[in-house]
Amino acid sequence: MTRTVTHLFDDYADAQRAVAALERAGFSASEVSLLSRFRSDGSLADDTSGVATGATVGGLAGGGVGLLAALGVIAIPGIGPLVAAGVLATTIASAAAGTVAGGLIGALADYGVSEDDAHVYSEGVRRGGSLVSVRADDARAAKAEQILNQQNPVDVANRRQYYAKAGWSRYDPRAPGYTAEEIRKEREIYGRLR
Repeated sequence: MTRTVTHLFDDYADAQRAVAALERAGFSASEVSLLSRFRSDGSLADDTSGVATGATVGGLAGGGVGLLAALGVIAIPGIGPLVAAGVLATTIASAAAGTVAGGLIGALADYGVSEDDAHVYSEGVRRGGSLVSVRADDARAAKAEQILNQQNPVDVANRRQYYAKAGWSRYDPRAPGYTAEEIRKEREIYGRLR
């Protein structure tokens, strides 16, 4: 049986380390996906030139190269540009191009993420988090879970509670992505909550 393991990371470097560790463990680009508002140089992916559409999304799947080398940029309504690679990225790019209904929430649900978690993950990405997802058989999914847990992931239940205390209930695709300054301020709050 196939299942999906998905984790949110506040720090893009943690997400990159998670992907690299998954690749070292033998997971392929057809099993691993990465979504982030950040580029590898630490800047937000706000430049939408060269944004992927359904016609150009094939390169996001990472055929034959490491997932981090296959990163492309896609635009998601509400969130803005995302650096993305893997099967989940392809699904989301297709949604952005109008070929799949439901946008980010729909793509996550299609990928096997519960609707409640999909809302938290989407909100986390909107607020500057990075999402790593692995789709594999049960035994390999357990290994992926172990690897992802070693890279400082967000505790999704705690994050959901933090968002709810501020009045949040569900991801709103019309809400703009956080600016670099808003992301920095929120990360300071998260640091104090630990």
